[in-house]
Amino acid sequence: MLEIKDLHASINGKEILKGINLTINKGEVHAIMGPNGSGKSTLASVLVGNPAYEVTKGSVTFLGQDLLSLKPEDRSHLGLFLSFQYPVEIPGVSMVNFMRTAVNEKLKYEGKEPLSASAFLRMMREKKELVQLDNKLANRAVNEGFSGGEKKRNEIFQMAMLDPKLSILDETDSGLDIDALRIVGEGVTKLRTPETSCVVITHYQRLLDYIKPDIVHVLYNGRIVKTAGPKLVLDLEKRGYDWIKEELGEL
Repeated sequence: MLEIKDLHASINGKEILKGINLTINKGEVHAIMGPNGSGKSTLASVLVGNPAYEVTKGSVTFLGQDLLSLKPEDRSHLGLFLSFQYPVEIPGVSMVNFMRTAVNEKLKYEGKEPLSASAFLRMMREKKELVQLDNKLANRAVNEGFSGGEKKRNEIFQMAMLDPKLSILDETDSGLDIDALRIVGEGVTKLRTPETSCVVITHYQRLLDYIKPDIVHVLYNGRIVKTAGPKLVLDLEKRGYDWIKEELGEL
């Protein structure tokens, strides 16, 4: 589904990604962990086409297409989704209109007819239940006045509506209380299918108690330096990242 080869990327002339290699197959959940400043959020931003970052070397293939040559909106229509660490508010734009536009633009890209108003509202009701999104929130402007937990639930609701092939969750657990964490985690798990994949970027084990990863990577200093099974999460929780640095000869 996704193949990253020797990816290098910079921002304001400073190199952040220094040779990322990563392959994600259909149906897999990958966790990417690592200390602050290691390049986790930069990787997510580069994949979705954030123009602040410059790719200086390497390639990314997504569903057989050269991802780096596509505009951000085309990457989204193709099936790439990013749940932001800090979702923004969009005053004056209702959730209903925002999501209906997004869903119908994706259908247009796929050569399909737009949803009728009734079909869209029916779909919206079904997806809201996945993340227990309050009806009052769904009828307000996008994220305006939402708590941190409500914004994150709203991100997963949007993910459910757009039905992406590959979802990237960038520290979705940041700022969540126990109940919101459970609801978000269970919502993501319910959306998992053999045809879709997910990348979970996180510092902590707690989100991965709900979203079970198949493969865990440690990203450090712009490179993936360790890849293993789910047990690696427990090792990192117990021992931190110093033992990784020791293996690299940096301590």
